[in-house]
Amino acid sequence: MKPVGLIYDPIFAEHDLGPGQPECPERLISILNALASFREDDRFIWVEPPEAQVKDIARVHDPAYIDWVCDTCAKGGSYYPALEGTLVPESYPAALKAAGAVILACDRVRSGEWGGGFAIVRPPGHHAVHNSAMGFCIFNNIAIGAKYLLEVKDVKSILIVDFDVHHGNGTQDAFYSDGRVAFFSTHQFPHYPGTGSKKETGVGEGSGATLNAPLQSGSDDGEMLLAFADQLIPWAEKRKPEIFLISAGFDAHSDDPLSALQVSTEGYRHIGQLLKAFADKHCQGRWVATLEGGYNLTALGASVKAFLEGMVEDG
Repeated sequence: MKPVGLIYDPIFAEHDLGPGQPECPERLISILNALASFREDDRFIWVEPPEAQVKDIARVHDPAYIDWVCDTCAKGGSYYPALEGTLVPESYPAALKAAGAVILACDRVRSGEWGGGFAIVRPPGHHAVHNSAMGFCIFNNIAIGAKYLLEVKDVKSILIVDFDVHHGNGTQDAFYSDGRVAFFSTHQFPHYPGTGSKKETGVGEGSGATLNAPLQSGSDDGEMLLAFADQLIPWAEKRKPEIFLISAGFDAHSDDPLSALQVSTEGYRHIGQLLKAFADKHCQGRWVATLEGGYNLTALGASVKAFLEGMVEDG
């Protein structure tokens, strides 16, 4: 069996939005502690990522915005309302490596060297839009990985699944008129950032390539898994994706302070099993996931571990 790449760099813990922020460096410490046994597990390989090149970021983001983030961090940082936190000098290199981690995973999985990849990164990405940060996200890591596959690796069809409790508005925006990328999202609705209704289905060449499955407050494992089984699977099978990308947010957990959903730790194992089965059947087993949200430290580490165990189970 091909290994699953686990991608991490210490710079991710040096990006610090400021005191009292739920999107904090301790999030990654909780994950690394939970995954300690994976370092002796030959199903996994641990690697450090390169920085993404500016041209990689610019496939998704305005070059003027990229320059502004670089310059602001080089000058010592600044509070950034759209980010809902403070840029610090380490924020720009951390954001480059977060995007670089997803690109590395996409490259290794596309080549067949890895069976899958999980980017254990900060800052997260799925809220970031073309010319702005948003909701703790600086650059849209999963969208940057998808654009790399489309424009550098000549992939023709991609599926992105986002199961963060918050709708991945930035990712949806990036591909809303691009029929090559199918975007599916489960999320609490109504909730931040206010997007993600069933009516949002794409425009132009992307018409029908977006499918939102909003969940009501209080929804649990059953409702989440039903959305995957009844909505995602039959819809995605028709898209015939070559590779499967995942925005893996764990803030739909019942213990998360930013969520009113009730997904359990074991629920994330079942999500992993279901998504792995889809990847095996339709994408030659090829999948790449990147960390998005998850803000209860105990629940986050346990949920990431359960999800990854689901993603490497046989059959």
